[in-house]
Amino acid sequence: MTDRSPHSHHHAIPAQNHSKRLWWALGLTSTFLIIEVIGGLLTQSLALLSDAAHMFTDTAALAIALAAIQVAKRPADQKRTFGYHRFEILAAAFNALLLFGVAFYIVYEAWLRIQQPAEVQSAGMLAIAVVGLGINLLAMYLLVGGQKESLNIKGAYLEVLSDALGSVGVIIGALVIMVTGWQWVDSVIAVAIGFWVLPRTWILLRDSLHILLEGVPANVDLDQINADLSRLDGVQEVHDLHVWALTSGKASLTAHLVIPELDLQQVLQAARELLAHEHQLHHVTLQCEREPCDMADKDTHQFLQSTQRQDFHQH
Repeated sequence: MTDRSPHSHHHAIPAQNHSKRLWWALGLTSTFLIIEVIGGLLTQSLALLSDAAHMFTDTAALAIALAAIQVAKRPADQKRTFGYHRFEILAAAFNALLLFGVAFYIVYEAWLRIQQPAEVQSAGMLAIAVVGLGINLLAMYLLVGGQKESLNIKGAYLEVLSDALGSVGVIIGALVIMVTGWQWVDSVIAVAIGFWVLPRTWILLRDSLHILLEGVPANVDLDQINADLSRLDGVQEVHDLHVWALTSGKASLTAHLVIPELDLQQVLQAARELLAHEHQLHHVTLQCEREPCDMADKDTHQFLQSTQRQDFHQH
């Protein structure tokens, strides 16, 4: 007997709840991107152009995030029975790769600039950076609510955050140049902006790949789920247990329950309620069996192999 819980089909994807804020953030960053590119060229500031490059990735990230939300709204079909929710994670991974590329490009440009220093107009550089900081802070405010719920929005938020810190760096660089006349500070600030975001970008890429590889979500304790299901009245054994996420905030579970004697429907209902209330898992497929199926033997064999490998490495 197999049961698929219907409750998950009514849960909205977290990113979809923040699409209006994404539109506002996209409008702000797109407008300032044009201003910053023109300002960077006029003031000859590599730090401003570095910040503009990040602003471009912000704009691209926000546009991709919005596109991903629209694609994810498409219903499931015969070829994609889980729908298009995974597109959001592909967008987050693409944004991370884009940030890596920009960071290393800025380092290359800074190296060239150090070899051939340019005269930087620090006053104009300072004015543009102050405006940029204000816009980035406003965009961060718009996105902060959704970045904990969606990797897609988290990717956009991290890029806006990196731009805000970039603007702070440009402001500091402009002030130093105005006071000391050290033109090389502009290149140093540009490199610092490029590398500050790398650790956070790696986390975003790592989390995206984890979902794409159908890893267990970070907030799910697989051992605890196994133990809780095993403790249910009538459940003799749990095997073929899998938990993965289609996208941020949309986890799925499948499992086989061995129920030799009690009413299957009664145990199914108890299992669904347990998974929903204790583990916040709503998209659930449970197969109930009077006797363990072949998958139980495979699970046991794989477990023994894994244990033997661990023992071998320890010795």
